[in-house]
Amino acid sequence: MFKIITYQSSNISYRITGKGKTVVLLHGFGEDAQVWNGQIDHLKEHFRLIIPDLPGSGKSEMISDMSIEGISEVIKEVLNIEFQKSPLQGAEGACLIGHSMGGYIALAFAEKYPERLHAFCLVHSTAFADSEEKKLARSKSIEFIKNNGAHEFLKTSIPGLFKGPDAYISTLIKRGRNFSPEALIQYYKAMIARPDRTHVLKSFNGPIGFIIGEYDTAVPFQQSLQQSHLPQRSYVHILRNSAHMGMLEETGRVNVILKDFLT
Repeated sequence: MFKIITYQSSNISYRITGKGKTVVLLHGFGEDAQVWNGQIDHLKEHFRLIIPDLPGSGKSEMISDMSIEGISEVIKEVLNIEFQKSPLQGAEGACLIGHSMGGYIALAFAEKYPERLHAFCLVHSTAFADSEEKKLARSKSIEFIKNNGAHEFLKTSIPGLFKGPDAYISTLIKRGRNFSPEALIQYYKAMIARPDRTHVLKSFNGPIGFIIGEYDTAVPFQQSLQQSHLPQRSYVHILRNSAHMGMLEETGRVNVILKDFLT
């Protein structure tokens, strides 16, 4: 079932399917909700899945506050609406699964609304703020997008997110035609501005999962290992044949990991 809500005068689209504990799947930069298609069929038999197109992606319009914190408020609004229909599930709390930028949003949500969460999982994501080198690289990407457009940028950047040649690369590049330059630029500015949130990993009382790609260059392997020691209850899984897109590169293994973590 697909739903549309209005938030900050913008239309926000999300899909909802399955029954059971509420799980929200948050996609990353340059993606939309379809990136989770390989997980949805596996998990919907056991969990109630909410899969939004984040503001500026897929069928969702940009909002006035495109910061990481601002986007996390959209997730809060979606949960408010859905939990009004199922108050008992709201009392139990949701679980957020965030890929890359989606993980940044999950961390911002967990920082402000920890009581609303049962658990969360970072998939190829980090609680560390950008290094100066990373901020510079993102700033250069912004200039490239301004000069060449969103699709040309995604054509050059998406292949580097995979360990090697992959059938999904062309699919993601094709979907990249739907992105506006303004949305990608706002995402980059939001990621540059986001603070360090390692304190969230230390203070959160519930389980925190980490899915790490051994060949990930977007979120370096050693950095991922470093943060995984911070939570009180940490569940760490290393994908030995993935870079930054494990849910596509090792779909079956990620499905098993997520089901076990959520259970």
